[in-house]
Amino acid sequence: MNGIPNTDAGLDWAAGDVSHVPYKIYSDPSIFKQEMHRIFCGSSWCYVGLVSEIPNPQDYKTTYIGNRSVIICQDREGNINGFSNSCAHRGVKFCKQQKGNTRVFVCPYHKWVYDLEGNLKGIPFSRGVKGNGGMPSDFDFKANGLHKLAIHIQNGVIFASFDENMTGFEEYLGESNLHYFNRVFDGRGLKILGYSRQLIPANWKLMFENIKDPYHASLLHVFLVTFGLFRADQKSQVKMDDTGMHGLLISQKGEQKKTAATKDMKALKENFRLKDPRLLEPVKEFPDTSTVVMQTIWPNLIIQQQSNTLAIRQLRPRDAKSFELHWTFFAYDSDDEEMVRRRLRQANLMSSAGLVSGDDSEVLKMAQEGVTEYSEDRAILRMGGDSTHDEEHMVTTDDSVRKDCLLSSFWLMPSFSQSTLNRYQSPVLIPELAICLSSKRANRRWVPRTW
Repeated sequence: MNGIPNTDAGLDWAAGDVSHVPYKIYSDPSIFKQEMHRIFCGSSWCYVGLVSEIPNPQDYKTTYIGNRSVIICQDREGNINGFSNSCAHRGVKFCKQQKGNTRVFVCPYHKWVYDLEGNLKGIPFSRGVKGNGGMPSDFDFKANGLHKLAIHIQNGVIFASFDENMTGFEEYLGESNLHYFNRVFDGRGLKILGYSRQLIPANWKLMFENIKDPYHASLLHVFLVTFGLFRADQKSQVKMDDTGMHGLLISQKGEQKKTAATKDMKALKENFRLKDPRLLEPVKEFPDTSTVVMQTIWPNLIIQQQSNTLAIRQLRPRDAKSFELHWTFFAYDSDDEEMVRRRLRQANLMSSAGLVSGDDSEVLKMAQEGVTEYSEDRAILRMGGDSTHDEEHMVTTDDSVRKDCLLSSFWLMPSFSQSTLNRYQSPVLIPELAICLSSKRANRRWVPRTW
């Protein structure tokens, strides 16, 4: 097989070439539609909320997996359940509230009633009126409830999947990513400090790539570079799981100082000063010495620890050219008032209008404009080498044939095995569904089960 053509999208992408990514994958509606179906609503663990957001029996919240609305709730027995926010009768999106407390869910259209497990419990006129009409005698209430989600709770964080046979969460995440996930979510109670959300006019993959890309941080972000928060000359690590789905960028705070190693960092401003230096005064709270850990969990979650500010970012794709980014800032129940104030103060670094993250929002918009206008061209991903192993640095300096390690492993997603490809006459190739069949990474330990 020399390539895997996508006839629907007019995309011809040679198998194994992860160094030249067609721009069209960032703007084509047909590709986006299949991403929503095969990735978000396929075999993935998607972040949907925190247990602390629904702490009481009968509490619920609505959220999204991809572009599908779902409900996450706590039933009377304290179990966390998830199901589709779409009535089994006529498809009505029956719950419009973001949060609440309820005994049952009732569709406003024809008043079908569902319990907190998504089971169908009542239908008006199901036995007819005065002997007329009604549901047929063989209608099975148990078989006509809402689409139920597989649920996994990891130390207070809720994940859901449309795949009822989804692989275990620990296997899905891999050893390194599980370790750093449990580093932040270690079992302590969590309390919500606030929410923020923004609409970014860019393809959702651009944000996921951006967090997996340490190369840009030392060049784009004036604040990071100037004050030594995250910079290429500092002690750092890049870690991945075996599949390339999830990634970690890890670093330690440096100084506001120009050196030979920072000569290409034009954004570094030695004369910049803060009127309130407390913004950049982290307090050690984790066993290691890392002051920044940015973790991406495929396909919709970013976990950030920047100094002492802690946040979750959830990606909610809208269409091929836009997505919502939902921020949840949190603390631990054990935090004293001073630590809570510190976390809130440092949230000014990374938020929807953060001193750092505001740069990303703007440059992603610019990237989307460029890849849309020149959709026939391709990205060049060669910074970082041919390998996709962990690194003890965040940028490479070797020969020009090397490609971006994190991004390259991102494109080598394990979503198509050879047997899966054989089931399709015209298999669809999108980056998250691509597999390098000639690569030693072709046989991976995790392969999605449903399509």
